Amino acid sequence: MTQFLPANLLALFAPRDPLPYLPPPQPKHVNEDCTLTGVGMYSHLFEDPADTPQPVKCPSRLERKEAKRAEKEMHQKSRIEQELSNWDPQNDPNATGDAFKTVFVSRINYDTREDKLQREFEEFGYIRKIHMVRDVRTGKPRGYAFIEYETEKGMRSAYKYGDGKKIDGRRVVVDIERGRTVKNWKPRRFGGGLGGSRIGAPEFNITHSGRVDPRQYQEKLDRAQRARDRAINNDNEKERSRSRERSRDRSERRRSTERERSVKEDEKPDDRRRGRRDDRDDDRDRKRDRDRDDDRRRDRDRDGERKRDRRDDDRDRDRDRKRDRRDRDDRRDRDRDRTGDRDRDRDRDRDRDREREKYIEREGEENRREEEERGKEVEDNPKEVHAEPTPTEDGTIMSS
Repeated sequence: MTQFLPANLLALFAPRDPLPYLPPPQPKHVNEDCTLTGVGMYSHLFEDPADTPQPVKCPSRLERKEAKRAEKEMHQKSRIEQELSNWDPQNDPNATGDAFKTVFVSRINYDTREDKLQREFEEFGYIRKIHMVRDVRTGKPRGYAFIEYETEKGMRSAYKYGDGKKIDGRRVVVDIERGRTVKNWKPRRFGGGLGGSRIGAPEFNITHSGRVDPRQYQEKLDRAQRARDRAINNDNEKERSRSRERSRDRSERRRSTERERSVKEDEKPDDRRRGRRDDRDDDRDRKRDRDRDDDRRRDRDRDGERKRDRRDDDRDRDRDRKRDRRDRDDRRDRDRDRTGDRDRDRDRDRDRDREREKYIEREGEENRREEEERGKEVEDNPKEVHAEPTPTEDGTIMSS
C-alpha cells in the first residue's frame, strides 16, 4: 500500500544512511613485559585482627525516636521535680487571704470577666476578693479563678450549691482551695490534681461538670469499651451480611446465566433477540432493587443516628432542667429564709406597737375613770369641795 503514497510521504519512510566504519582505538602505552600477580605479597600490610575495633551499630530511625522521647521525658521529669521542691503554697506571695474562706472555680469560659463571676457567686455570700489567674506572657485568662468570701458560711454555700453552675455557656466546677488546706497536695502541672479530662481518648475523658467520684471513672471507661465493642460487632455483622448478599447475588447471576444459555440453544433468532432485551430489563430491575435496598439501609442508619442524637439531647436537656430546678429550689429556700427573718422582725415590731397602744389606752381609761369619780364626788358634796379654808388663831390655814 505504501507504493501508492506520494513522494513527499515516501521520503519520511526512507532508511537512513549507514554508519561509517571506524577502527578500534589502540592503547597508547602498552607494557608487554607486565604480568598480573596476586595480593599475597601485601598481606603483611594489613592490620592484626586482634587490634581491629568492634563494629559500631548504627541505631535505626525508631530507636533514635525512642531515645529522643526517653531523653525528653527524663528532662521533663527532672524539671517537674525541681519545680516541686521549690513550690511552697503556704509562703506564696500571690496566695493571700484565708484559705478556709476561699473556693476554687475552674472550667470558666475564656470570655468571662471578673464582674460577671462576682455577680454569679455573690448570691452565696459577701465576696472579699476575686483572683482570676492569667498567663504571665500573654495576659490571657487560664480558665480558673479563686474567690474569697467574707465568712466561711458563704464559702460552704458556694461549694455546695455553686458546682455545675452555667456561666456564659459553660458549666463550672467549684471546689475548695486544696493547695493550702490539704497536706502533700500537688497541682495538675506536677502530676496531681483531681481532673479527669486527660485520661486518654475523647470518649474516655470526663467532660461534664461537677465533682465526680474517682470510682466512677472506671464505670465510664467500661461503658466506653462496651460501646466500642458493640460498634465493632455491628460493623462485622454488616460486613458479613454484605458478603452473604454478594455471594447470593453471584450465585443468582450464575444460575441466571446458565438458564439463559440453556434457553438460547433452543430458541430462534427472534426469540434470542427478545431474550437479550428481557435480560437487560431484568438486570435494570435488579440494579434498581439493589439501589433501593442501599437507600433504605442508608435511611435506616441515618434514622438511628438521628434517634441517638435526639436521645442524647433529651438527656442533656433533662439534666439541665433538673439542675435548674434544684438551683431554683435552693434559691427559693434561701429567699424564704431571708423573708422569714424580715417577717419575724416585722411581726415583733407590730406586736411592740400593739402593746404600746394597749398600754396608752389602758392609761387613758384609768385617767378617765379617775376624772369621772372625782366629778361624782364634786356633785355629791359641793360645799365641802368648794368651801374656803379657815385660818386658825396662830395664823395657819386649816384644811377642810
